[in-house]
Amino acid sequence: MVVKWAGCVSLGPDAEEARVAPAGGWLGATTMERYGGAFEEAVDGARQQERHYQLLSALQSLVKELPSSFQQRLSYTTLSDLALALLDGTVFEIVQGLLEIQHLTEKSLYNQRLRLQNEHRVLRQALRQKHQEAQQACRPHNLPVLQATQQRELEAVEHRIREEQRAMDQKIVLELDRKVADQQSTLEKAGVAGFYVTTNPQELTLQMNLLELIRKLQQRGCQAGKTAL
Repeated sequence: MVVKWAGCVSLGPDAEEARVAPAGGWLGATTMERYGGAFEEAVDGARQQERHYQLLSALQSLVKELPSSFQQRLSYTTLSDLALALLDGTVFEIVQGLLEIQHLTEKSLYNQRLRLQNEHRVLRQALRQKHQEAQQACRPHNLPVLQATQQRELEAVEHRIREEQRAMDQKIVLELDRKVADQQSTLEKAGVAGFYVTTNPQELTLQMNLLELIRKLQQRGCQAGKTAL
């Protein structure tokens, strides 16, 4: 028997058993999915926590190899934050990419300076040859005047060479400084503890040590998904 009440439908005693045991048993499909998803999240969280512990332990071990002055600055919180940033392996890839870009930049700048040095060597050789030929063709009584003129020419060329070398060195320093700032900014945006744009020598040294820690972890194969360090 079906009884209507207040706009709702109530099942009579003959249908009570059907009401108590819905299709799919006590837990319906939606409920099962909800609990299943929660279980998977719990398992994933436990795995993340274990990887974080492994990374943190490895970092604490590596820090002992650094000078004591920097060990004191790398607190437990800093190392823990660094380990968190390394969990999914993305930072390892970022650091590797930055290092490759840095090596390409350094190689390009080195080759530019090498070409300039070669140009200067050729210039000196050509000038020396020119002076020797002029002196051989010069009359003896005109030689002192010629030598004085050649000396002034040589000094002018050497001054030009020094200025070009200085300009090249300044270019190299500025380019490397820009690369450092790019690296700092990239790692800061990636959430890596200790990285921000700075020119403070102590902070730069600390960041270099942090990069070395990351590289050593990478060399150990200490990336996300690894079960052992």
